[in-house]
Amino acid sequence: MSKKEQKKQDELANVEHALTSSELFIEKYQKQIFIAVSAVVLVILVILAFRNFYLEPREVKAQNQMYYAQDYFQKDSFQLALNGNGADVMGFKQIVSDFGMTSSSNLAKAYAGICYYHLGDYENAVGYLSKYKLGDEYLSCSVTRLIGDAYVELGKNADALKYFEKAGNMNNDIISPVALKKAGILYESTGEPEKAAKAYLKVKDNYPRSAEARDIDKYLARVKK
Repeated sequence: MSKKEQKKQDELANVEHALTSSELFIEKYQKQIFIAVSAVVLVILVILAFRNFYLEPREVKAQNQMYYAQDYFQKDSFQLALNGNGADVMGFKQIVSDFGMTSSSNLAKAYAGICYYHLGDYENAVGYLSKYKLGDEYLSCSVTRLIGDAYVELGKNADALKYFEKAGNMNNDIISPVALKKAGILYESTGEPEKAAKAYLKVKDNYPRSAEARDIDKYLARVKK
């Protein structure tokens, strides 16, 4: 027998041995394997049932309620948007509490926070806005900046600066330069001209076409005296 044929036979023997070992392993532990596979299948079925028969119907109901609350919001009826009309329309607060785990509930947190801000309740504004899980790029940046605005109203400048800086670094062409300019002005008020200059320079260099960049040189000149 040639070396080539011998090598081939050895390889076949190794394969047969591996298959035999696998068969023996399966035969020995078939009960445990069956239980494990059944458990995985059961988990998958539970997840699918939970999503299809619980989450999706709740999402539809939540979206229907969001439509009416958003209508109040667009009319600047922030109290009604927040609390509902006491009859057939839920407010954002109730949507948050009644429809947890839905995307509508998450969005309602942002809306509720904005309503509280407009109503002058800055503590609750921060509370709801902070619970919003960042998603949509524009809304996420707006929410982050608004948390900064609420902290300013509460006299918590260090917290406000943290959120203005965060929004400024989110690379949103509309909101980020607004947040950076707010940060610069706040840094000026706290006696930190170098940090103010850094924020203003970001507006000038990163967002030269923004409305905030039009007169940013005036602000830079003020802190570089």
